[in-house]
Formats: sequence, C-alpha cells, structure tokens
Amino acid sequence: MSWFESAAASRGASDPAASAIHRCATWVASESLTKQTAVLVSIALIMTVGVYGFVAAIVKLDDGGLALSRRADAFSRSLGRAILAFAPMLMKLLTIVGTAAMFLVGGGILVHGVPLLAHAIETAAASPGSLAGLGGVLKILLAAIGDMIVGVVAGALVLGAVLAAKRVFGKKRESAATP
Repeated sequence: MSWFESAAASRGASDPAASAIHRCATWVASESLTKQTAVLVSIALIMTVGVYGFVAAIVKLDDGGLALSRRADAFSRSLGRAILAFAPMLMKLLTIVGTAAMFLVGGGILVHGVPLLAHAIETAAASPGSLAGLGGVLKILLAAIGDMIVGVVAGALVLGAVLAAKRVFGKKRESAATP
C-alpha cells in the first residue's frame, strides 16, 4: 500500500460513512465487470434522480407555497404564506452552504492529488488527537478546514488569473474595435 493509500485509509477510518463506502468498494472491486458496471450505473441513477428531485422540489417550493396561499381554508393559506416567507431564506442559506461545499470538495480533490499537501494537512489535523473524546471529531474537522482553505486559495488564484486575463485580452478587443 502506498503512502497516499494509507493516508487516505487512516483519514477515512475515523469516518463511519467513509468506512462503509470503502467496504462496499472493496466488495465491488472483487466482482465481475458486469456487476461492477451494474452497481456503478445503479448508484449514478439513484444519485442523479435524488439530487435533481431534491433540487426540483426546492425550485418549486415557492410555487407550492403560492398555490397553498390561494386556497380557501385558513391552514393552507397560513402554510402557504409560511413557505413563501421561508423560501428566500432557504435560497440564501443554500447559496452560502453550496459555495462552502464547492470550496471543500474542490480543495479535497486538490489535496488528495498532491500527496505532500495531503500529508501536511493530515499531520496538522492529527495533532489534537490526544484530547479525550474530542480527538476524532477535531481530526475530521481540522482536515475538512484544511481542504476548504486549499479550495479557497485555489479559487482565489483562478479568480485572479481570470481577472488578469480579462484585463489583458479585454483591452486588446477594445483597441481593435476603435478605428
């Protein structure tokens, strides 16, 4: 087992979901290509329908609230008004949580692709491991924060490069358009 695989395994060992996924992946890897394909397609379909179904429900939330607010009975109208009041707050919250999740996932992908960085974050996250009862939780949180920091830094670098490119190439277009 390589250093990268052992670091990933030790990081996932404290996470029950990661351990379950690892056991499932180990089982599937020993099966035939047909069964592996069937499992992969099944998971992809379930995740796609689940995610898009959830998103569709959120998008239609205000339509449902509006329809309920126009009904005759008082309970439906009250529920509809409550949904209409709640929907914008939910959208704002999802904007913040979604952005944080993208930085976390992007940073995690980058960290796992650079073994030296993965080792540095793993070492830093393991330092409070001796705290009774909190060590495992802190290790997971600190590793996630490390991934998020890497994601934010990478995002800032990409944003800087895009803005610089817009300045450089935007001026050329403007000067070319003016006779």
